[in-house]
Amino acid sequence: MHTVRTGTLSALIAACAALLLTAACTAGSTDSASAGSAGRPTVRVALGVDASYAPFYLAEERGLFDKAGVDVQLVQTEGGPAAAQAVTAGTAQISANADSTALPLMVTSPGLRALGVFQTSDRYLKVVLRNGITEPGQIRTMASIQGLGLYATHTYLRHNGIDPKSVKILQSSPPEMPGMLKRGSIDGYVLFEPWAAKGAADGGHVAGRIGDFGVRYAQWLLADQNWLKDNEDVAGKIFKVVAEADKLVTEDPAAAAKAANRQAKLPVAQTTQVLPEISFAARGIDDSDIASSRKIVDFLLAQKLIKKSPDLGTTLLEGWYEQHAA
Repeated sequence: MHTVRTGTLSALIAACAALLLTAACTAGSTDSASAGSAGRPTVRVALGVDASYAPFYLAEERGLFDKAGVDVQLVQTEGGPAAAQAVTAGTAQISANADSTALPLMVTSPGLRALGVFQTSDRYLKVVLRNGITEPGQIRTMASIQGLGLYATHTYLRHNGIDPKSVKILQSSPPEMPGMLKRGSIDGYVLFEPWAAKGAADGGHVAGRIGDFGVRYAQWLLADQNWLKDNEDVAGKIFKVVAEADKLVTEDPAAAAKAANRQAKLPVAQTTQVLPEISFAARGIDDSDIASSRKIVDFLLAQKLIKKSPDLGTTLLEGWYEQHAA
């Protein structure tokens, strides 16, 4: 079991293309039952690089996937939609994504399926404003990632009586935003750790959390239906491991932070501090997820970011977790 790190999703895809879909990429794209360690199925799981993915880092370090009989390769992406895009591109079989990030992708990639929830939070993402910006009304420019970041940014502005159309919102990536804030090219952003703390250290300050203006996210495990229909047992084993790791992270955040440091180079002290801001608990898709998803879809439609709603009855697999992973 090992970690595959990529700077961006495009780099991973380009590498596969350059190799003309050699065995490494072919195994990752179509055949989870291909020979991994000791002939076990190999599954690539795409995820971002921050403290919220601590269950995966801890599970890998403690050999929990091995014990479950699955050879898992963690494919680290830049975050945002990149992880789910790895699934649709065939370079991963499973991804970890926030609901508001996954939903627009389910329109253009209707084969994506949400298997269940492995964490929720209304505190992990924070509003970071440039020093000198003392109230939201002073904001003229913000940076945002796609999906959850954009949804939270718009909700934050509206909560403070600001028309988002009056603010220039630049699409960017998490590592770029603290530098943009420090240079004064943006007035703020809404983002997760370690980039919130990094922005506060580089000429900014934390001005609130997403729960302050009614936003809460759920992180889903996603898979493509074409792969899932033949590999539900394998996906269930992986989700069971994640559920077990959720409990371990909750019980011992210090151990999880050390694993995140060794696996993803995340700072131990900062990760230990922010892990309690996240509720690590696995469960199936329920009515609250459906209602929250409809609210997010309404936002995406109003912003003309999607042309139609995904079929929530098809893409959100109610009962799947209970049947295959509980």
